[in-house]
Amino acid sequence: MSTPLDLKALKARQQAAWASGDYAVIGTTLQLVGERLAEACDLRWDEQVLDVAAGNGNATLAAARRGCQVTSTDYVPELLKRAEERTRAERLNNVVFQAADVEALPFDDRTFDAVISTFGVMFAPDQAQSAKEMIRVCRPNGRIGLANWTPQGFIGQMFKTLGRHIPPPAGALPPSRWGDEEQLHQLFGDAAGSVNVTRQHFNFRYRSAAHFIEVFRTWYGPVHKAFASLEGDAASALEKDLTQLLNDSNVAGASSLVVPSEYLEVVIRRR
Repeated sequence: MSTPLDLKALKARQQAAWASGDYAVIGTTLQLVGERLAEACDLRWDEQVLDVAAGNGNATLAAARRGCQVTSTDYVPELLKRAEERTRAERLNNVVFQAADVEALPFDDRTFDAVISTFGVMFAPDQAQSAKEMIRVCRPNGRIGLANWTPQGFIGQMFKTLGRHIPPPAGALPPSRWGDEEQLHQLFGDAAGSVNVTRQHFNFRYRSAAHFIEVFRTWYGPVHKAFASLEGDAASALEKDLTQLLNDSNVAGASSLVVPSEYLEVVIRRR
């Protein structure tokens, strides 16, 4: 008989992983995704916007730059500190930062005109509860905007590679489910008046596969933790597989590394 998945323990491990390294080193390179999502959601001046699993604040900054009143949340306070530093640097005074878990948001029903997340909520352990909470705090006819890596895209394949070397807990749902349009319809169900999906690509740009791995194993929590948990030949095997994936995905030739990674840009209109 299988043991039920301990979501609380899984969340604790995830929090530790994302708090390790410094995600902002990677996250700031993804700012374009937040800007695209803000435009796709048609964010407007003075709208109340909630950014969940905000990380270092890409979508937060994009919404604030459009005059929205933004509440920026994450369950890893260390990440929010980086986002707050960025808003201060831009002299944006329309953002409030609050440590909060997307699975139990500390806000009243129907509070926000838009609820957004870029590569964030997709990593929450309880996917159904996370979707339910985003729906709950969004006003009727409001928007839920998401950027989610697809299973078949580069980042989806990178996590699949990590999973071959460090298998996830039995019963844990892969984050890449959020990058599957059919799964999104299941997650948001009848609460979604419409679900508009656009396939986009973000290009990771580094000197080489070795440079990408060096940066990610130093700063990107999940990769940092993966290498830290492996020794000797096991770590070398992971590095070899990641190098192969990167080189196979590279569209820049031998002189550099440019790896397109597919993601879904999603705008859900709440009933």
